[in-house]
Order: sequence, then structure tokens, then C-alpha cells
Amino acid sequence: MFILASASPRRRDLLRQIGARFAAVASGAEESLREAPPRDAVVHNALAKAEAVAAAYPEHAVLGADTAVVIAGNVFGKPKNPADARHIIELLAGRRHEVCTGVAWIYRGRAYTDVAVTAVQFAPMSAAEIARYIATGEPMGKAGGYAIQGRAAMYIEEIHGSYSNVVGLPLQAVAALAREAGISLFEDDAAP
Repeated sequence: MFILASASPRRRDLLRQIGARFAAVASGAEESLREAPPRDAVVHNALAKAEAVAAAYPEHAVLGADTAVVIAGNVFGKPKNPADARHIIELLAGRRHEVCTGVAWIYRGRAYTDVAVTAVQFAPMSAAEIARYIATGEPMGKAGGYAIQGRAAMYIEEIHGSYSNVVGLPLQAVAALAREAGISLFEDDAAP
């Protein structure tokens, strides 16, 4: 069994979807998107989350992740309030953006990191559609202010890359790093 260093229900759901055996522990690590470029920032944040939890559970493999949305040179995490969510969705509407998720495993004193990038094309949205979407409350607590697995799905024209990355955890990257580190996602013992 490994530990997911996250309080995200979406990340937990994705790991359950593949049958992973894990416990979830919120890391309490601070997230900062000030690092440049954004791909480095999400890896830095994922590693900080994994390290914070690994310090308390050194006998377990620990998985950390961090997601950000990048559009026109702007980097967005979770909206601070509905006005911030509106600003982000207005920028995304009718445009292509990138979803970047940093993934970090800490196991036996070593760190294994990667970043997944998915391109997402949003459909145009009217001011009324944006207001209606913000009023649902769905944008809050989600990187980029939307949930592809929720109501925002009707505004996604296409994606190039990992769908699970846009939800919040690139499962293929997680599994590939786990194999590299000798971590089993499904058993109590390490993978061969």
C-alpha cells in the first residue's frame, strides 16, 4: 500500500478507478506557481507534497501531484473566489490551453518525478454561460476553474494527451514512475 499526499477527491477517485491500494493523507505543503517555467513549478509542488508526507511515513511509498492550467503565458491553479473563477473561464473560453501536472514519488529515500501536459480546446462561451457555470460552484477547488469530468465537459471541444491528467492525476505517468521506482500500485509489497 502507498500513500497519496493529497486531499483531492478527484485524485482518490482516479486511483480507485484503476484498483490501486492506497491511503490518502493531506500534505499541508504550500503550493506556489511562481517558479518558471510552469512545468517546473508543478513538479516542485508535487515533490514538496510527497516529501512532507514521506517525512511522517518513511516506510511507505508516497505519491504527490500538483496541477496548473497555462494559457497565454498565465499560470492558474485553483480560483481564489468566484470572481477569479470568472476571469479564468473568460480567458479559457474559445481558446486552447495546457494542463500541466507534476507527479512525484518518494520511495526508499529517492525521488522520482515527471510532468504530464495535455492540450485542451475550450468552446466559445457566452457571458451568460460563464455566469451560469460559475454559479454552480463547480469551478472552486479545481485548477483552471473547471472540471472536465463535470459540467464543463460540454464546453470541451477536444483534448490532446491524457484525460486523467486534466481531471488531476495522469495515471499513465503515475504507473510508469511507479514501475521505475519498484512500487506496486496494487499490492503491499514492491513490484518486481
